[in-house]
Amino acid sequence: MSSVEEFRAEIRAWLADHLVGEFAELRGRGGPGREHEAFEGRLAWERHMAAHGWTCVGWPVEHGGRGASLEEQIAFHEEYALADAPARVNHIGEQLLGPTLIAFGTEEQKQRFLPPIVAVEELWCQGYSEPDAGSDLANVRTRGVLSPDGSQWVVDGQKIWTSLAHEAQWCFVVARTEPGSRRHAGLSYLLVPLDGPGVEVRPIVQLTGTSEFNEVFFDGARTDASHVVGEPGDGWRIAMATLGFERGVSTLGQQVGFRREWDALAELARKNGGIADPLIRDRLVRAWIDLEAMAASARRGVDPSVGKLHWAAWHRGLGELAMDVCGAASTVAAGEPYELDDWQRLFLFSRADTIYAGSDEIQKNIVAERLLGLPKEARV
Repeated sequence: MSSVEEFRAEIRAWLADHLVGEFAELRGRGGPGREHEAFEGRLAWERHMAAHGWTCVGWPVEHGGRGASLEEQIAFHEEYALADAPARVNHIGEQLLGPTLIAFGTEEQKQRFLPPIVAVEELWCQGYSEPDAGSDLANVRTRGVLSPDGSQWVVDGQKIWTSLAHEAQWCFVVARTEPGSRRHAGLSYLLVPLDGPGVEVRPIVQLTGTSEFNEVFFDGARTDASHVVGEPGDGWRIAMATLGFERGVSTLGQQVGFRREWDALAELARKNGGIADPLIRDRLVRAWIDLEAMAASARRGVDPSVGKLHWAAWHRGLGELAMDVCGAASTVAAGEPYELDDWQRLFLFSRADTIYAGSDEIQKNIVAERLLGLPKEARV
């Protein structure tokens, strides 16, 4: 048995032994559009994982991880999804900020922030998008200035679509710290506490009736002067590196979740007679073929922007197909005042798939300009 197969068997056995009792009730809970589900229970589960060494498996051992290889990380995420384990609450800290600090942070920052991420003692959110700078991140207007004594950054501005900010204690914020700078220049990557004065978090009610996105307002919020990752003014490079980590290996577990959704939808079509419709049958088959292609591309290491375009369109299409399989019942809420079933929630939330984490339009520009070398889009 290879080391990867041994690793896969180890995590599979551990999940089977520990997703029991109170944790068994968490199976399948949480995830996009459902982050409100059993949040405290999922937090307790993830701290249980941490106590047994199953968080941050891909991090170097010296930073609290297992030093797992790429193949072992793939195995971990696949087995976690196959076990129907609950959606992670610490994804942003573990998969985004942690690798960014390991690559670019100071030793002081690593010692301060990495252990609480491993232990799931501090949760993080991502302060990138703004009302006038959604996918156009270089247009941010949130400002950061050093206090007169140089000991703190003072932050003023607004961020929007900030996932799980209402549950997080910290936010990594892209802010303009050089007055008069434009576009990519003059930005800094600041680590800002959310539990101090000058910070207000306002949940945004979504189509699903839930609120996992937020507006975050900074009005004289403060953070230590040492809480800048990289050099002041180098924030664009650091922010782009974080986006690379965001679209990394953990998305392979997502493929397993997609397969589970397809399987459930195909079974529903068999039960309610939708499979008798040749158009429904054809769309189900096409979705299955596209899912297989998506998985093969992910294993080959397809560029993250290409992968994002692929899975976002596929998942949104699956939501539309689900409504057609459900038929007229899909137009009626399951209960008062606005209770949705899983298929309705999938349809509504998947409308955002082609927007969040980099809109389709931005991803296509990246593919065209950076991968294909086409002329850059004219910008004012």
